[in-house]
Amino acid sequence: MFKLPLRRFVQFCLLAAFTVGVLVACNPQASTPPEAAPAAQTSSQPLIIGSSPWPGFAGYYVAVAKDFFKSAGVTVTDNYFQIATDVNTGLAANRLDLAWTGGPDAVVMAAQDPSLRIIMLSDYSDGADGILARNVSAPADLKGKDVAWESLPLQAFLLRKYLEQGGLTEKDINLKVIAAGEAASAFAAKKIDVAVTYEPWLTSAAKQGGGQIVFSSKGTNIIPVALVGKASVIEARKADILLFLKAVDQGVKFVREQPDEANAIVATKLGVKPEEVPALLATVRMFDVAENKSIVFNPSDPLNVMDSLKFAAKTSQALGLVSSPVDATTLYDDSLINAL
Repeated sequence: MFKLPLRRFVQFCLLAAFTVGVLVACNPQASTPPEAAPAAQTSSQPLIIGSSPWPGFAGYYVAVAKDFFKSAGVTVTDNYFQIATDVNTGLAANRLDLAWTGGPDAVVMAAQDPSLRIIMLSDYSDGADGILARNVSAPADLKGKDVAWESLPLQAFLLRKYLEQGGLTEKDINLKVIAAGEAASAFAAKKIDVAVTYEPWLTSAAKQGGGQIVFSSKGTNIIPVALVGKASVIEARKADILLFLKAVDQGVKFVREQPDEANAIVATKLGVKPEEVPALLATVRMFDVAENKSIVFNPSDPLNVMDSLKFAAKTSQALGLVSSPVDATTLYDDSLINAL
């Protein structure tokens, strides 16, 4: 039986409401709201971090479990949500200092709050996001079909890419808004024939549902996954954030060098067995600090995030996810990474 954590959905049209502070009731208020933070913060004030289930966050999960932050000299409170959109909500409402979220999501949120900045990539989705289907041999076969998805910007980009190959648009299909985990569960139970979802559910649902992954993010930089914060918080907490990034870097190295222990930690976060973790990690391309410098924020590298953000900004406008153009050149701050 394919079981998943209970998840709920938030539609694109609600992204504009993020700023009003709608939050999950159990999410604690940050001890000092980021917008009201004084000019100088000390490490005695914890950094409130939002995260959710995603294999690319393995280094961060390990850093939390092993408390690398304490040894680095910074206090961190991890707010772990089962629904990725709740992380976005918490950041927009000043309940989080920093958030791990999809780059496309950050672009859409930046249309409402231009102060948002990407300061580090955890990874690029490298097959971790995909479209599940049965009885579909080509994109054109989706015409008229029900398609389950969570209405995340990153899913919109992926779906648009696939539909365009068949000369279709979203108007040619019937979109059913269902949280990513529930969409995968419905596909596995053969209650729906097409679903847009991501790991740790994508591969399992394809097998259990007798279908296949007809399209994915493999080999692309379409979906960067990043650490995001508001400019005011980044400036006020710069010293603490630098220590935070060092600890995350230590976590990424631990994942690579001590996989057995790391897999057990990641498995607990993702709700899978430790032996399933290596296959999940193979669907993302994780980055340490050095790779953030040499690849992510390097304009001459073909996988740089700047080109990815330009694509995201352009696509967001084409899809009507933002009401006005977003300047991709203002969406990132590489100063902290370059300071390490």
